[in-house]
This record gives sequence, structure tokens and C-alpha cells, in this order.
Amino acid sequence: MSAVLRNTWRGLTSMRTALVLLFLLALAALPGALLPQRSLNAAKVNEYIASHGWWGRLLDRLEFYDVYASVWFSATYLLLFVSLVGCLTPRTLEYAKSLRARPVLTPRNLVRLPHHREGETDRTVDEVLDTAKRRLKGWRIEEREEEDGTRSISAERGYLRETGNLVFHFAMLGLIVALALGKMFSYEGQVIVMANGAEFCNSGTYAFDSFTPGLRVDGTDLDEFCVTVDDFTAHYLPTGQADYFRADIRYQAGDDLASDTWRSYPLEVNSPLRVEGDRVYLLGNGYAPVFTVTFPNGEERTQTTQWRQVDPLTYLSEGATKFDPPGVTDPAERRKKQLAVTGLFAPTAVLDGSLLSSGFPDLRDPAVAVDVLRGDLGNESGRGQSIFEVDQSMVDSGRLERVARENMRPGDEIELDDGTVVKFDDVERWVYLQVSHDPAQVWVLGFAVALVLGLGTSLVIKRRRLWVRATPGTDDPDDNRDGSGRTVVLLGGLARTDQAGYGEEFRRFSDDLLDELAPEDGDEDPAKQDVTAGRKT
Repeated sequence: MSAVLRNTWRGLTSMRTALVLLFLLALAALPGALLPQRSLNAAKVNEYIASHGWWGRLLDRLEFYDVYASVWFSATYLLLFVSLVGCLTPRTLEYAKSLRARPVLTPRNLVRLPHHREGETDRTVDEVLDTAKRRLKGWRIEEREEEDGTRSISAERGYLRETGNLVFHFAMLGLIVALALGKMFSYEGQVIVMANGAEFCNSGTYAFDSFTPGLRVDGTDLDEFCVTVDDFTAHYLPTGQADYFRADIRYQAGDDLASDTWRSYPLEVNSPLRVEGDRVYLLGNGYAPVFTVTFPNGEERTQTTQWRQVDPLTYLSEGATKFDPPGVTDPAERRKKQLAVTGLFAPTAVLDGSLLSSGFPDLRDPAVAVDVLRGDLGNESGRGQSIFEVDQSMVDSGRLERVARENMRPGDEIELDDGTVVKFDDVERWVYLQVSHDPAQVWVLGFAVALVLGLGTSLVIKRRRLWVRATPGTDDPDDNRDGSGRTVVLLGGLARTDQAGYGEEFRRFSDDLLDELAPEDGDEDPAKQDVTAGRKT
């Protein structure tokens, strides 16, 4: 059993396993990009399941609509973390040990190395080694003395390659940890704010239309700041394509809250407001028709309710603006007289008979096609309702009836059978804001930069070794060393990888060293000077 566990641990902590798990994690993230996710758009998920039948239901059971919270994604994530830790720990210890180790011994036969040169010089062994050490500045060197007065230098370079490799893998590990912490302590909230001086404060989850907390966020300790949307500007090309959106906002945070100081900021799509560690994004915009209802007793109620887009190109929108009758205290009587103005809004009206559509997203000729419903809106049923539509079950049961249908432009009125007047007053703009908080985002950026730098370093830098051996010559013809009386210089080089380029570096170094050690003109016989140029074997 112990052998099985030991072999399993060795397999899990191998670099090959870490790479496989990294590939599997990337593969597991694909459904999150290709399929709708429940955390982002639950309605879209339900629509996808309904349209794909058993296949959609199977994907739901397999958690493909909650990829990043699924068991299989989390298991892969955790295994990759364990594999990287188990792989990097011994590698780091081995690397620290190699940094303290002396360069390896000079091989006995340098001419067998992939790169080698040989030459002769009238310089002494000490002079040869001093010259070589001067040219090997920046290398890790170790000088050794061998037999018969032979001395050599062992030099190594390129340790940053392994440093970059370790930085790359530790940065990947840090990135995994930072992303996990971000999911635990981050939150996102979306809210629609009218662009007419309406205010939004990041004071709690109740202030948002939708809120997605991290695992360790309960919504009671959000960063405090307030935003006021004064105006919204949209510009479109003649084709109807959006050119730019800008919301003119004011905000206050920190000490500004106590002093009631507001600061201006032009909020644009790719220019979020960064305040108190949060980011405020401009995600979208739309229109909110303004209706005024004059009840038979003369009292007026004006409502401005945002309507949602059904066509993102022309901003054709749908919605429901709801009214409670004034002065009615009896619940049963009130449920008979509630009103809802529902239908379509077109910023640039195009009529095909009485059928309304929109021809352009900007406010050129606004109009609405409305149904006025009267009866029980279901507000007191105890169930939550969408602000964009009425409860269809009330319509199906006959408790909510249509009493008028009309196309209207600003200023038009509809008078109902009981004397109630519904007037289409004007149109306001609304903006869709998102507040994002992620305390780990700086760490994610830092680890991502370190990952790229580490990878680049490991790819560019080469591990290489170089040896210089100087053997003193002798004038004794019976000696087995060179009989010319000159010092024999032998150089060898070896790259730790098969990357190209080291041969050229070795050639330049050996040429420069042997040229510097060559006898000066006139000092020696010309026939002997040719030998100092060295030879390649």
C-alpha cells in the first residue's frame, strides 16, 4: 500500500502531470465560454435548457452551466495546485543546492566535446589563466591545478534559465492562489440608475438589482461610496452603430462622505471609475417612458420606469409601468383598480399600419404602443415580480384585463371608460452600472507579468559550460608534452540544451582569447606563429 501511495504521489508531483492538469483546466474552462452560465444570466440558461431538451437537462446535471463552481472543475484546480507545490518544492531545493556548488571538473579529453579549440602561445600558464578569467567576467569560475603543472578553469553561465523556469511555475501557482482568493473575497453587483440626477450608494446588497457575492462575502461590509448620474450622452454613426457612450457622474467616498464633497467623472465603457478599491463600470443604457395617470378623483400619479431592450440595434424596448389607485384603503377594492401600462417603446418610430417598430437607436421620433391593463397586478401575492412585465397568471385568470390599446407619442392621452386619463409625457435615459470588487486583482496582474517574464527568460537564456586548460610546454624532446617550449591552450564548450547560438559564442570567445595570446609580430618564427591560430578538430 505504501508503494502505491508513494508512486501515486510521484506521478502527481511530476512536471508532466502538472502540464497535463494545466491543459485539462484550460479544456474544462471552455464550456464556461461557450455555454450560458447561471451566475451571469439565469434566464438565458433556462431558455437554453428548454430549447435543447434532454441534452440541455443532461448538461445541467453535469454542472456545465455552473462550470467554475462545479465539482470537476474544482477538483482539477485543486489537483493542479497540489501538483505544482509537490513539483516545485524539490526543484527549488535542488536549484538552491546547485547555486552553492562548484563548477564541474574539467573533462580529461576536451577534444571530444561538441565545441573545442586548441592553440599555442609563448605566455606562461599564469598569464593564460589571467587572460581567460578577465574574458570570463560574469561567469561562475573555478580554477584547478592538474598533473604536470597543468592548470584549468571551469566556467558556467546561464543559471537564470532555471531561475526563469522556477519564476514561471511559481507565478502560475501564485496566479491560481490569487484567483481562488479573489473568488472568495470579491463581489459584483448590477444596478439600473436613472440618468436624471438619481443617486446610488454602495451601502448593502439591497441597493443592487442583482448581486453576486464571493464565498466569504455576506454583503454587510461593502466599501462605502455614492454615485450620482447627472446625464447620459450617446452618439451613433449614420448606420445606427454606437460610436461612444458617456455618463456624466459625480461620486463621493472616504472623507468626502462626511464633508458632502462630490467629484465629477466622465464614466465611459472602457474607462471605469476606480474608488475605494472598487470599480464602477458602464455596462449599458436604455429608455424609460414617463407616464402620468389622472384618476377620476383628480389625483395624479407620475411614474418613470425603465423598459428593457428587445432589439440591441434599434433599442426597441418593452416594459410595464404600474400604478396603485390613490385613496383606496380596502385591499379588495384596490386590487380591482390597479393599472399597468405595458407595451413597446421605439426611440425612432416606424409604423407598418398600427404595428410599431424602431428604425434607429437614438431619440429622433419616440413613440409607444401600449396596452392599458386594469385589475389585480398581483403585487400582494407575496411573490417577487419583474419590473419589466406583469404577472401573466393574472391575465390568464381574468383578474387583470386590457381596457385600452393605443399608439402614442409624447403629449398624447388615453381616456379610459371610468374617466381615468393616461398620458405619455416624455422619455428619460437610464444607465446600467456594475460595481466590481476584487482585492486580489493586483496580485493577479503581478503574477501574470512574472509568468510572462519567467517564461521569456527560460526561453532566451541558455545554460552553457566552458573550460580552459593551459599545459606548460618543454624544450625536452623526450617529454610527452609539447616540445616547442610553448604553453598549449585547449578550450572546450558544452551547452546544456540543444538551442542554437552557443557555437557562435564559443567561436568568438576562443578566437578572441587565442588572438590575444598569439605572439607579437617578429618575436617568433613565422612558421610557429601560424600554429597559434589554433585548429578545430
